[in-house]
Amino acid sequence: MKTNLIAAAEIDRLDTWARYNSDMCHSCISSCCQLPVEVRVADLIRIGVVDEFERGDPPKNIAKRLQKDGLVERFNQKSGIFTLTRMSNNDCYYLDRKTRLCTIYERRPDTCRNHPKIGPRPGYCAWRPK
Repeated sequence: MKTNLIAAAEIDRLDTWARYNSDMCHSCISSCCQLPVEVRVADLIRIGVVDEFERGDPPKNIAKRLQKDGLVERFNQKSGIFTLTRMSNNDCYYLDRKTRLCTIYERRPDTCRNHPKIGPRPGYCAWRPK
């Protein structure tokens, strides 16, 4: 059975999202890359913005440095979750504007690796056509 896709899902309106299927990724404008990306220290190490030896440092100190460098928007001290910075158009900092492909795909955070299994509406995608 073929899925009927909504022509233009709205990121902030979960009811407009379409049930995910793997074919969607090849015909999308990378709308998932406009969602806030929440990461942990292990993700930051994989991305390459935190060194392995910093793993033992207080996350608050890491957050302060990364916020100063413009790589992290927010840090939730209670949960230990960092939110990566987005560009002015809400694109992920690591999304290439021309190709709409991830520039760190092999090192991408777990949030991205597991989308859409996890996220605001598990199993659904804010699919928008190219």
